[in-house]
Amino acid sequence: MRAAPPPLLTLAMYQPDIPQNAGTILRMCACLGFGAAIIEPAGFPASDRHFRRAGMDYLDRVAITRHASFRAFDEWRRGAGARLVLLSTKAALPYTEFRFEPGDILLLGRESAGAPPEVHEAADARVVIPLQSAMRSLNVAVAAAMVAGEAARQLALMVRTAERDARFEGGRLTKAPASTEMAG
Repeated sequence: MRAAPPPLLTLAMYQPDIPQNAGTILRMCACLGFGAAIIEPAGFPASDRHFRRAGMDYLDRVAITRHASFRAFDEWRRGAGARLVLLSTKAALPYTEFRFEPGDILLLGRESAGAPPEVHEAADARVVIPLQSAMRSLNVAVAAAMVAGEAARQLALMVRTAERDARFEGGRLTKAPASTEMAG
């Protein structure tokens, strides 16, 4: 039996403490084919009714990798050769200006406290969602959806560009796109 290919994108939650947000994020991962990781300790058990309700029956359709600590998670992701992209209100680089790559892990901090300094230091990149000056932060599930959506858009564009380039050689079309019928 062949192992499943690694996901194009993984969303990781650092010590999530609101079960409804975690369930919503995992549901998004299931629907979009993203990987998911939870870095313990979480502020709720996996049996929590709010967690199960937010994730609905989608929780059975997402592979969740659990890590006992940030150190265990960081060893796992480094072993996999994955870049760690931290979403942070303290970052300077807007997420729309960052170039996402296949295999990236988007890390979300705790809803109540964000991510500690050691997590910031371990990140390969830190991105921010620019907000109005008087606003502190978005709901973590909303932030996850926004940044994951931009990453997915960029990655899909990369795949389409590679497919287009494979069809052209020396400026001439060598293979018609699969969705195009050519009249004979």
